Amino acid sequence: MSGATFTPAPSDKAALEEGETFTPRFDAGGLITAVVSDAETGALLMVAHMNAEALGLTLETGIAHYWSRSRNTLWKKGETSGNVQHVVSLTTDCDQDALHLIVTVAGDGATCHTGRRSCFYRNVSIRGGKPVLVDLGMKPLSDKG
Repeated sequence: MSGATFTPAPSDKAALEEGETFTPRFDAGGLITAVVSDAETGALLMVAHMNAEALGLTLETGIAHYWSRSRNTLWKKGETSGNVQHVVSLTTDCDQDALHLIVTVAGDGATCHTGRRSCFYRNVSIRGGKPVLVDLGMKPLSDKG
């Protein structure tokens, strides 16, 4: 298990935005948003959250780990399905309160728990003045992502 600790964010905005020290800014719940894209296609695969332990394990192992808000537990992506996410690149935004992971996905390539490649498989459209979800035709690759 990771015992990762991170340096607190500097009070100097220039140091935060231009410095070399990685100081992830976790929210009040101890989480940071992680946006995940495919290394080959650039497709958006998922959005998740990490706590300090998940981020530390991700940095130590090169395998994406997240914090499941619904299960309230640490989660190694793909541990049961085989669709492990291998991190190619991990970047942070200007104020270090969001992360972008670029990954390759092992197994059958499913990322979503529905078995689809991406969690973003429906488009929001307006019909009759109301928002509706329109399936983009992304069929499940497996039973589980």
